[in-house]
Amino acid sequence: MNNELLTVINYLERDRGVNREVIIQAIETALLSAAHKSMGVTNDVRVEIDRKTLQVKAFDTLTASDDDTGPGFLSMRKAREIKPDVQPGDAVEVAIPPEKLGRIAAQTARQMILQKIRQAERDHVFEEYKDRVGDIVSGSVRQILHRDLIVDIGKAEAIIPAKERIPTEEFQIGDRVRAYIIRVQSGAAGPALVLSRACPDFVKALFRLEVSEIADGIVEVMGVARDPGFRSKIAVRSNDEKVDPVGACVGLRGTRVKNIVRELSGEKIDIVRWSDDIRQYVTQALSPAHLVEIAIDPVETNCVHVTVDPDQLSLAIGRHGQNVRLTAKLTGWRVNIRKNETESFEDQVKHAVEALAAIEGISREEAELLVKNGFLNADGILAAEIPYIQEATGFDEATAKRIWDAAAATNPGEDGA
Repeated sequence: MNNELLTVINYLERDRGVNREVIIQAIETALLSAAHKSMGVTNDVRVEIDRKTLQVKAFDTLTASDDDTGPGFLSMRKAREIKPDVQPGDAVEVAIPPEKLGRIAAQTARQMILQKIRQAERDHVFEEYKDRVGDIVSGSVRQILHRDLIVDIGKAEAIIPAKERIPTEEFQIGDRVRAYIIRVQSGAAGPALVLSRACPDFVKALFRLEVSEIADGIVEVMGVARDPGFRSKIAVRSNDEKVDPVGACVGLRGTRVKNIVRELSGEKIDIVRWSDDIRQYVTQALSPAHLVEIAIDPVETNCVHVTVDPDQLSLAIGRHGQNVRLTAKLTGWRVNIRKNETESFEDQVKHAVEALAAIEGISREEAELLVKNGFLNADGILAAEIPYIQEATGFDEATAKRIWDAAAATNPGEDGA
């Protein structure tokens, strides 16, 4: 028994990280419960394990009696063998022979020991990871359930939900994976470690690991906007005028940013120089498009109007509106983009409204709202995704899709959003 206990305790302490005293206390509690269930002992039974020898001892407290009748009592003769000066009515602690625990008690104790030890393991995992939200961990894929990844990270299992995966990635059982801890919560089934590869903070954490200037606080990450698997924008600034924040993040010959792109399975990353001047900030964020003019809307809060030459319009907006959408997320400002025309701004608006209203399926009121929010023509509508049109204009999904389809009908080559 001692050798078996020693083997179990050493394994749990060394390989599972459970505290030795916690294991021994769990075994004592389990044996005590088993004794109560199978031996008819009193409520004062006591079980202890010697911390050095691991010898198991059990004691029951009985009352010395001249009659020796009924459970819980001990004859004076037997009582005086244990305690010579005992008197009738005194409490006497009697050792219970280990073999008296019996097979049923042993089975019960074994189940409870395993239960207590599993709980101790869960508590240990929760304590170890509860303060590690924001860290990156690595492990191997153990199981795939409906695109959720169950990941073995050593002493614990974690889950990467389907919505937290990069949509362009595929994994097989046994693949190595790195991810960002977004949540640690305790539950009846054990601590739940939720990981993510799709959240913007994962990009930020990768830069913190790869760029020493960020880890040292010389370069500061001011914001991240992300379209997982396709493109991210990260804004940085330097707290040391001698250090170029963009150059520090790119690294010598692009090695630093290339390592991060490789980790993100080829996701494109734009490193933007942050500025407290919103005009400069938006200019940097919309790069590589060249802008003609940026004007802050005098009425609408946190809104800028960007003017670009016709040949720069598609570049500024990006495929399905990705570039302008990420810029808006990064800066926190609404960004309306329009083509540079020789006619006045009022005439441009008027002509844009008339052109959109002339499209079958788009009313004049809808055209006015579209133009007000930067959708100046059919191409501008098609360059954006339907959810972005909803967000920008306030249209419901059915209206936004109808308008997009109407614009697409003017361009038979468009294959859909």
